[in-house]
Amino acid sequence: MEDSRLSAFSYRRIWQIALPILISTLIEQLIGMTDTAFLGRVSEVALGASALAGVYYMVLFMLGLGFSFGVQIVIGRRNGEGRLEETGRVFWHGLYFLLALGLAVTLLSEILSPRILRAMVQSDAVQASAAGYIRWRVAALPVGFSTAMLRAFFIGTMQTRALTVNSVVMLLSNVLLNWMLIFGHCGLPALGIEGAAIGSALSEVVSLTAFIVYARRHCDTRRYGLSRLPRWEHRTMRPIWKVAVWKMVQSFVSIGTWFAFFLFIEHTGERALAVSNIVRNISGLVWMMLVAFASTGSTMVSNAVGSGDSALVRPLVRRVLRFSYSVILPLLVLVSVFPELFIRIYTDIPSLVGASVPSVWVLCASYLLTIPAFVYFEAVSGTGNTKSAFALELVALGVYVAYCAVVIEWLRCDVAVCWTAEAVYAIVMVLCCGIYLRSGRWRGREI
Repeated sequence: MEDSRLSAFSYRRIWQIALPILISTLIEQLIGMTDTAFLGRVSEVALGASALAGVYYMVLFMLGLGFSFGVQIVIGRRNGEGRLEETGRVFWHGLYFLLALGLAVTLLSEILSPRILRAMVQSDAVQASAAGYIRWRVAALPVGFSTAMLRAFFIGTMQTRALTVNSVVMLLSNVLLNWMLIFGHCGLPALGIEGAAIGSALSEVVSLTAFIVYARRHCDTRRYGLSRLPRWEHRTMRPIWKVAVWKMVQSFVSIGTWFAFFLFIEHTGERALAVSNIVRNISGLVWMMLVAFASTGSTMVSNAVGSGDSALVRPLVRRVLRFSYSVILPLLVLVSVFPELFIRIYTDIPSLVGASVPSVWVLCASYLLTIPAFVYFEAVSGTGNTKSAFALELVALGVYVAYCAVVIEWLRCDVAVCWTAEAVYAIVMVLCCGIYLRSGRWRGREI
């Protein structure tokens, strides 16, 4: 009986849901690759500063994106319960909150970010470049939060094809705008790293517009409760808040420790920071696949629990994990065998290429553990118990930061050794989330 119910979440179905997410994350990664490749031709300082500023921006963006992940779980649960109109009501309430949050964070960033960078970044050149990037990039934060909510709705209702269309539009607009604004083509001034920020901000506006057009043309807005704005209701917001706030805090803290890693690296020198930016972007090639499969697993878990099939959660997680390894491992092998081929996408400086190879090898090895860590973690979140998921990750992040402080800040190890922190984090996450899933304490969680 269980096998027949599990067939609804077959490998083919996993692929059908994951492929559009994969394509969209691939295209989003190409956007980051484009920015890095362009700035790698400007200067080594611009390349390093874009790494620091990009992660700093992600710390702020993850407040909204993390909240949208939580809303996605609630939407998935309502979709699994067959309460389709409620999915739209959940979407609108999530959007109301994120618009207010986006405006508040934008204003606070304008006041506080320059001071934070002065206190944390040692290189004056990196500090000035990073500050210019952040000012322009954060200006589009409310737009980015709105796009994240639409993405959460389409993934939660398993209508992931919309992500492909949207991402193609965003990629094309981002490449064109960054090419024009970084290098000063088509009569525009050459703005360097600030041009990258402005181009990315404008592409967010294009992306949101594309999502809205797609929703109006291809989604049954009346059936899903999207056709009219509902009034704010505390009873609707309460279950959203219970799930989404922990996902928001978890995402913020998680990416905050990633920012701490880059701060530690920056203290060791501009070359190590430039190497780490290259490794970060190569990591994104693999990460995009992992995000697609883990997000699919989370959505399927949420829908399975909503339809009363909690017994399917662990078999479903194992299925997603096997599928993830089968697709990601070949790419890891390819990157390990030809590391310079991938590194040269981001820089044409020979010494920088050679310095980056050992770190790329360490990264590829760490992904053998990162794959189960992220699949397990997203499965825990998909059950709706995001508070427990946050607590589990706090343990892993505590170990991660302590390891970084010792290896990078105190011992000043080579940058390749510093990247072993990813494997340490993954080991702790696999143990914590694996034990929690086996315990069954997530059963019966209502949202």
